[in-house]
Amino acid sequence: MDLVPAFVDFDNFFLFSSLTTAPPMIAAAMKSLPSVRAVTVRGDAGVSATEASSAVVAIALIFIASLKKKNGIDWRQSGTAFTWRRTGFPQVWPERGRNVVEWRQMPGLSPYLDTLAEMEAHVAAMNEGRAGEAIWLLEHPSLYTAGTSARPEDLVQPDRFPVYPVGRGGQYTYHGPGQRVIYCMLDVKARGGDVRCFVRDLERWVIDTLAEFNVTGEVRPGRVGVWVQRPDRPGHSGAPTEDKIAAIGIKLRRWVSFHGISINVEPDLGHFDGIVPCGIREHGVTSLVDLGLPVTMADLDAALMATFDRAFARTCG
Repeated sequence: MDLVPAFVDFDNFFLFSSLTTAPPMIAAAMKSLPSVRAVTVRGDAGVSATEASSAVVAIALIFIASLKKKNGIDWRQSGTAFTWRRTGFPQVWPERGRNVVEWRQMPGLSPYLDTLAEMEAHVAAMNEGRAGEAIWLLEHPSLYTAGTSARPEDLVQPDRFPVYPVGRGGQYTYHGPGQRVIYCMLDVKARGGDVRCFVRDLERWVIDTLAEFNVTGEVRPGRVGVWVQRPDRPGHSGAPTEDKIAAIGIKLRRWVSFHGISINVEPDLGHFDGIVPCGIREHGVTSLVDLGLPVTMADLDAALMATFDRAFARTCG
């Protein structure tokens, strides 16, 4: 394993080629040097945390051992990278010309309105230069959301779960336990400034993530989201039916995206019966477990992190 730093920016940023372990050691060592705001250590592809060499920790300590504490230390995982940052500074750090995305996994069920307010606050902070890109991974209690194109007749059971009008695009969707909600607060301008391309990147990200479990996700003209064919459930013509496994709905504010994606891991699919999901009556919904795959939230989160950079790095087309 190569232990030589792959990139060092002496203006507040360090990127090492290897290491995905020992966050407490880094945090303890990063006891200030006012000019150092963050240290990011990236693990090589295929290198697990347990395989990371303690020699790399020593290299990191050499760089920052003399630091004196000024502000608190926080750390976040971004794919195979870990970032230790000084709290109180913007979370926007260069990574070979691209911001480091802060990943946040929220335990339990996140109250919808509280989470929405927190997301709005983060978007405002991004637009003011006080925060960087972020992706939040969470679950909500059972509820329906109505996008800007929602039709009243598509709310079949209005008293079943709480219904929240939201400013994102799309129609009615369901959120609930067993469904991974992925809120994407990303700088669309910095990522090319092409909204259609950005949506295709989101679709590609979902497709690449599903492929990690040998599931073929597809997009269809006129049908938002990601779909899977069901050869085990042929239609009247004998051709496979298609079920929706992931929904996509975003909103932009001064080129910063929010809301995002939902992927069905193991929700109660009967809860979708209270709406016409995304206004599409001709097709059903499915989940990874419904497809016979014993996938957990942790499995899905790992796949999302592993495929993110690849999905957004390719030329949109």
